[in-house]
Amino acid sequence: MSATELRLTKVSKTFGGLRAVCDVSFTVPPKQIFGLIGPNGAGKTTIFNVVTGVYDPDAGGEVKLGGEVIQGLAPYQIAARGVARTFQNIRVFGEMSVVENVLVSAHMSSKVGLWSTVFRTGKLAREEKERLEKALELLEIFHLQEVWREQARSLPYGSQRRLEIARALMMAPRVLLLDEPAAGMNTAEAMALNEQIRWLRDRFDLTIVLVEHNMKVVMGVCERIHVVDHGETIAEGPPDDIQKDPAVIAAYLGEEIHAA
Repeated sequence: MSATELRLTKVSKTFGGLRAVCDVSFTVPPKQIFGLIGPNGAGKTTIFNVVTGVYDPDAGGEVKLGGEVIQGLAPYQIAARGVARTFQNIRVFGEMSVVENVLVSAHMSSKVGLWSTVFRTGKLAREEKERLEKALELLEIFHLQEVWREQARSLPYGSQRRLEIARALMMAPRVLLLDEPAAGMNTAEAMALNEQIRWLRDRFDLTIVLVEHNMKVVMGVCERIHVVDHGETIAEGPPDDIQKDPAVIAAYLGEEIHAA
């Protein structure tokens, strides 16, 4: 089994007697761009929170990464195994510079010990130089290199979204979870995001799971889509099938679900 395969089996999550997610199962093969969609309140972000260790699933549910059971691990342990995410609500560090926001993620992979840190050894200097070079490379990918010294809060909303993705990639993940990456972007930015997601998948050998309300993005970039409503699976398949599925159309109550 590939180290980048993500598998959920009968995952449920209950809050105070209210079941937010009910027996959701799906497998994301290595290097696939996989969409997780559904109406507001369908349970999508709760599923992301279960995968990343923010919540433990109810008894009987299982989350595996590359064959290893990861539910029950702390979020930092799951991140160390190669799962990175962005958030539905932007979580940049506004008072820090753009490049500092990206460098924050590098500390998890540091190979420098306390001795080198305290005494500022050459090993530390080399690692810091390598981190900065990688951070600047990521900022260039997301067209943020010109503003790398500016405070993150000064960036437009769409640029902050791209900054979050750059920060997640600094962790060198195997699986990247994107929670509404196109939110707040204009049409041109959202369409450019499609190409960027594909390029990132190929460039970094990523498995990508995408939660997104912009159906043009979802239908344009995802290779397979899993649909949830009221916490339950109602459909899964390629984009062409999902667009025509009666259960999906009914769940969206007339919302536009087509790519065109």
